[in-house]
Amino acid sequence: MTDIRVLVVEDEPVAADAHAVYVGRVPGFSVAGTAPDGQSALRLLGEFAAAGSPIDLVLLDMNLPDLHGLDVARRMRSSGYFADIIAITAVRELNIVRSAVSIGVVQYLIKPFTFSTFADKLASYRTFREQLAPSASPRYGASQSDVDQAFASLRAPTELPLPKGLSPSTLDAVRELISRQAGAVSANEVTEALGMSRVTARRYLEYLADAGVVTRSPRYGTPGRPENEYRWNKA
Repeated sequence: MTDIRVLVVEDEPVAADAHAVYVGRVPGFSVAGTAPDGQSALRLLGEFAAAGSPIDLVLLDMNLPDLHGLDVARRMRSSGYFADIIAITAVRELNIVRSAVSIGVVQYLIKPFTFSTFADKLASYRTFREQLAPSASPRYGASQSDVDQAFASLRAPTELPLPKGLSPSTLDAVRELISRQAGAVSANEVTEALGMSRVTARRYLEYLADAGVVTRSPRYGTPGRPENEYRWNKA
């Protein structure tokens, strides 16, 4: 499958550059262009479509200097641009979220976020596209189960309620540590890397395992009491 072509729409230059760099770090994605406002985004969508290389995914800031992100999304649809949209914004109002969903925003990223959170969203989106690609069910088309599984992939596993005593920032640090490892890690190794107690490290690792972000398995051949190891699930 060819790379998913991404248009970054963000008015803050530093944030736009960061998002473009983030996209380049996620396998299967490439940045086709960046736009500082809604009108520029709509113009680029038209230019890419006319050139026969349409945009697949728009990373869309909701607060732009000329148009609200929701207006950009509506104009995209009315102009026949059906690229999927991931909203990237600091806006947390539920009415904005509901409106975004109603016009085809497939995912929502709240600023600020870490690279690991960003990468998880894009990986989930890539899985969604792959599961609904014509080649996934070439003979009979998608079944109800196929469609249900594809849309389930858009729901981030770590949207599970965070247990009392666990910190979102520390959870992100644990996730990023594991995602960078070539192999599996244990609670002891997380303890040494991040300077937390073994009990605390194990709580974060077990949460990520229950959420489906990492795979838990017994580690054999180590002296002393048996322990589990945790491996990052690559989408």
